[in-house]
Amino acid sequence: MENWKEEKVNAPKKGLWQRLAALAAAAALVLSLAGCSGLPSVPGGSADVVPNPSASAAAAVDTVDAPLEVHFIDVGQALSVLVECDGQFMLYDGGNVDDGSLVVSYLQSQGVEQLEYVFCSHAHEDHVGGLAAALAYFPAYHVYSPVTDASTKCFQDFVKYTQQQGLQVEVPAVGTMWPLGGATVTMLGPVAQYSDTNDTSIVLRIDYGSTSFLLTGDMEKTAETDLVNSGANLRAEVLQVGHHGSSTSTSYLFLNAVLPEMGIISCGVNNKYGHPHEETLSILRDAGVDVYRTDLQGTITIGSDGQNYTVGTEHFAADSALNPTDPAASSTAQQAYIGNVNSKKFHLPTCPNLPAEKNQILFSSYQEAVEAGYTPCSSCIK
Repeated sequence: MENWKEEKVNAPKKGLWQRLAALAAAAALVLSLAGCSGLPSVPGGSADVVPNPSASAAAAVDTVDAPLEVHFIDVGQALSVLVECDGQFMLYDGGNVDDGSLVVSYLQSQGVEQLEYVFCSHAHEDHVGGLAAALAYFPAYHVYSPVTDASTKCFQDFVKYTQQQGLQVEVPAVGTMWPLGGATVTMLGPVAQYSDTNDTSIVLRIDYGSTSFLLTGDMEKTAETDLVNSGANLRAEVLQVGHHGSSTSTSYLFLNAVLPEMGIISCGVNNKYGHPHEETLSILRDAGVDVYRTDLQGTITIGSDGQNYTVGTEHFAADSALNPTDPAASSTAQQAYIGNVNSKKFHLPTCPNLPAEKNQILFSSYQEAVEAGYTPCSSCIK
């Protein structure tokens, strides 16, 4: 474990027993979840849940004991995040359909009996797929998604199991705030309409004391830019890196607005997409962000007491494996940066566009330059 220095919507619990009865009936059925391409059924009961491979390793993981815990569940090339604060739980995405039983098992291992909120970040299977299984087992009080309908079987099953609880999928508005124990969850995006499903991802900020987390789903650079321009408060110590570390997300502009200390990448071992991409890892390296990856470390749990963070992982991985960008190039992240007091741009010392000496200001780190209000030169800092 590593120690790190450190209008609200209420959740009415009406109809709980009716929903519990509906859940019991749902769990007794063996219903096919063909998903987006013929996949297995929702487990019929707790005895049928496939044991979470990570559960057996849990004893070897440093226990995170804090009022707020954020679990980035290892669901391979997908995303599922369980948030707990003061005994209340929220689920953000559920991985693929195949991951449904694993997610259910993990939630059971964490003592989940009910979910205050369930969020589908967007309608792609690797995010919505496992939510039907979760909703078949756990009563929920609110279920949210950026859309209420999609053509895929996996999304339709998500809607079906939501309705089986007597609920409807709700589309939340930007600025909505939800209490989760002593934490506050705020919806920051999407701030516009998009044709690209990834850009419709629900973006959530979680605040607990002076600590903060940002969940971005698969939001890509177009939506990132719009979100930054909206003036939303994006500063957060922990960032769920968008789109599994794809180069289509995590622009310099966005990262400058967030300035995270930790970046969590949920991706599969040797996945066919090559996630996380080297470009993204390089950007995170230049910004001094410590990278954590589920493909190398398994499930990652970050705890907060409101001031400090603790991190627990299933497996150890060296820093050089977590972010294997060129060591020679990474040295530029430690060297001085030169700012232009007129343009408010900062450069590498090797940049051909350095300002005249009288207009130069020296920064000892990338973060120092950004915090001073400077932006990186697009020519020398890629």
